[in-house]
Amino acid sequence: MEIIDLTPEHEITYFQCLEDWSEEMKEAGDHKSRWYERMKDRGLRVKLARDDSGAIGGMIQYLPIEEYGLQGRDLYFILCVWVHGYEEGRGNFQKQGMGKALLQAAEEDSRALGKKGIAAWGIMLPFWMRASWYKKRGYKTVDRNGVAILVWKPFTEDAVAPKWIRRKKKPQKTSGKVTVDAFVNGWCPAQNVVYERARRAAAQFGEKVVFRSYDTLDREVFEEWGISDGLFIDGKEVRTGPPPSFQTVRELIEKRIRKLR
Repeated sequence: MEIIDLTPEHEITYFQCLEDWSEEMKEAGDHKSRWYERMKDRGLRVKLARDDSGAIGGMIQYLPIEEYGLQGRDLYFILCVWVHGYEEGRGNFQKQGMGKALLQAAEEDSRALGKKGIAAWGIMLPFWMRASWYKKRGYKTVDRNGVAILVWKPFTEDAVAPKWIRRKKKPQKTSGKVTVDAFVNGWCPAQNVVYERARRAAAQFGEKVVFRSYDTLDREVFEEWGISDGLFIDGKEVRTGPPPSFQTVRELIEKRIRKLR
């Protein structure tokens, strides 16, 4: 196994989080590629794990914390570490040490770039992106936002711990119509799928639905709302992890339409 930097030949695979075989990922549109074009010259780093056969089985992406929706400085922030674990597609690469190797490579890279530490986020529940996985590798909890845990590993004594930026407000309903508010940052294909499904579903109901889109890669937009990715129907947040199906989103909108007077 070896850890390599992202190269153009692997960009499509990266844009779809190693799931370029998946029909669902094709629904994500071009948000990730456009996000990458905007971020690649702003400190974004991407590394891939390749096994002895040359197959790409894992990835890590991290960027200066100032470029993401957090309070912090002089740190790198890990957006995600993902080792492909499905038998379908490219196969299961988990339990081979790829995740640990990717994390170590990101830490060493961040140190070499002169950062004072590195931060990451995880879920307190025992599934994808577990915060406990980072804690086993020396990371400490510094903040919590719902089930999301912010962890970090300082490299220097003067490093300042980061904090979440909390939600500042939520969307409001539109009188006489159903309102669908979709927030998208672009970095996560799963959340991009949610956005695209909501956009398509809302369009099926014509003038009965108001669809409002928010590009939270625009820092001013993010600072206004304190929301990176999210979906709201008539002001009520829809759970987006894992992404609800297109049919589920459509039914949620249709249910609200039936209540219009």
